[in-house]
Amino acid sequence: MSEPITRDPVMGGEVPLSDGETVLAEFRADPRAYWRAHGIMAVALGVVAGVVLVAMGNPDPWVGLAAALPAVGLRAWYLQSEALSHRWRLTERRLLGPGLRAVPRAAIASVRPFFGDVLVVTTGGDKHLLKYPADPAAVARMIGGAE
Repeated sequence: MSEPITRDPVMGGEVPLSDGETVLAEFRADPRAYWRAHGIMAVALGVVAGVVLVAMGNPDPWVGLAAALPAVGLRAWYLQSEALSHRWRLTERRLLGPGLRAVPRAAIASVRPFFGDVLVVTTGGDKHLLKYPADPAAVARMIGGAE
């Protein structure tokens, strides 16, 4: 009988809350956003593969799309349990993420939607990506303090 896949310890664990710290909002990956992003990626890669095939003189460029769709779909299916388990928490002091990430709110220089995700840049230049939110603009506004 096969053993279950063990999670990578690099991404395991969460930063605990400090005394008196409360969670204001929690951001989890949205399955619909996850599958939509992978659908877009599959079509884009299929088109690129088709163009490459045409440039190589292949008379059947549709093969690029036909290969990209199942390849990206299989990848998405395989990684979904890990990608959809990521959780970010916003407190009055910090933004806490997977992989023991902790960003003080005072250190956040900018927050903006980025290709369907949310990009957080710190004053030190560190970049953090909140992947697959249901509403990236609302998450960016909330982290940025507009809500």
